Amino acid sequence: MTAIRSVAVLTVGAAAAAALAVSALPGARPSAASTSGGLSRFYQQRLDWKACTLGADDETGKELDAAGARCADVTVPLDYTKPDGRTIKVAISRLKASGPGPRLGMMLLNGGGPGAAIDLPPYMRNLMGAAGPRYDLVGMDPRSLGRSARVDCGWPSATWIKGAGPTRRSFEQGVAFAKDLADRCARTNGDVIPHISTRNIARDMDVIRGALGESKMSYNGASYGTYLGSVYATMFPGKLDRVVLDSSQDPYSWGPRLIAGTEGANERALAAWAGWAAERNRTYGLGDTRDKVLAVVHGIAAESGRRPLAVGPYRVDASMLPIVLIDNLGTDEDGARAVLTGSVRVLREAAAGRPAEPTPELADELSYLLTGAGSAEGSGQSAIICGDRAAPRDPAFYWRDVQRHRRSSPVFGPLARNIQPCAFWAARPAEAPTRIDADLPALMVAATGDTRTTYERNETVHRLLRGSRMITLDASVHAPYQRGYPNTCVRDRVNGYLLTGRLPAEDQNCPPEK
Repeated sequence: MTAIRSVAVLTVGAAAAAALAVSALPGARPSAASTSGGLSRFYQQRLDWKACTLGADDETGKELDAAGARCADVTVPLDYTKPDGRTIKVAISRLKASGPGPRLGMMLLNGGGPGAAIDLPPYMRNLMGAAGPRYDLVGMDPRSLGRSARVDCGWPSATWIKGAGPTRRSFEQGVAFAKDLADRCARTNGDVIPHISTRNIARDMDVIRGALGESKMSYNGASYGTYLGSVYATMFPGKLDRVVLDSSQDPYSWGPRLIAGTEGANERALAAWAGWAAERNRTYGLGDTRDKVLAVVHGIAAESGRRPLAVGPYRVDASMLPIVLIDNLGTDEDGARAVLTGSVRVLREAAAGRPAEPTPELADELSYLLTGAGSAEGSGQSAIICGDRAAPRDPAFYWRDVQRHRRSSPVFGPLARNIQPCAFWAARPAEAPTRIDADLPALMVAATGDTRTTYERNETVHRLLRGSRMITLDASVHAPYQRGYPNTCVRDRVNGYLLTGRLPAEDQNCPPEK
């Protein structure tokens, strides 16, 4: 789960938060009403379970089949206000409980993003220890993503995230880029995107629960998946059993500006990486102090603002450089830091005008960022984000915000505060954002140095979910449980809860183990 490919992730002022946290629409909360008004046929549908592999190139399907999973398509309304109208298919996979021990029910999985999650059951079964084989593990591709009514707008990049660059001219180029992305979606998927939102995904989840014959289900979500789980718990109270929320996204900062407010955490993580690289100067040669390593990065950034850097067949300008940097700041593990160090070494050569061939990891990343190979992933993700909350429309708003944060966050401020396609989205949100308000005794996991869903955001969600308990990990990592971060304290506490259903009596802390 990298930063950009799992960007679900910021804390706004109290007045703004109060304005954004509006109530759920009438009729959306009680699940008892879900099977009335023409929805009963969706809840009572019979699923056709089949092999997961769709073709010779379907590696995800092959892995699911090899693990013993089966797949099905769940029929849901495109528009829940018109249940007799057009329908779509939501793809799910299921890895049934195998024991030993009694079955503990069904657990729906979401790995964040927003992104596809049909592939998760085999991975999560291994992660969950003795609890894994006791559940029917279900992965779902949310509507607009993967195999579920996929939205592909034909984008030239797999992500909507782009930095503002150093000048007003580079910012205006970003405005044109964002508008082009939004216009492509309006042209190609204008009939679908008005119905893409987290609230409708939550409704799809409840149809899946009903179609599987479960009165309740457990839930394990990370990053964006924590927001989705919170929305579901609010809309369908009493339908969740055991719940794990890994690196929680608060409802106030979720939306088109979800990265705004994370720039400080990423600047600190960059400085920590620089210290790590300095300690290994004999290996990497970027400088023997943290400041010297940071000076190399700032020099690369300055040069990329003057001209695009030639890296193999790719060109990396100032709008793309901060994405390359941020993408490996989701964890403080040595492997990710080594990957970032390799990328910086290549970029230093390019900035000096010397031939620069990307490392395999950097080549993969630049292909993702600078070609349309992953267009569907970015398009579907934006459809959800833009469908959840309206964005400010005036480009001048973003320019002023970028300028305000350049000094305090020189590398990531122009990225976090920049304009994005939601500013030009043709379809306005069909519903107001959900006011998270639930009795939900969930087990939360939060890391003090999280660069995606900051620790403050986790604390906000903890306050909103009555009865929740939070495990705090003293580390710089996003989604530590689902990532499989090397910390036995976190892993054992989460897996113990999943096995027994017993929450700790109070919040707990886990120290680093490396």
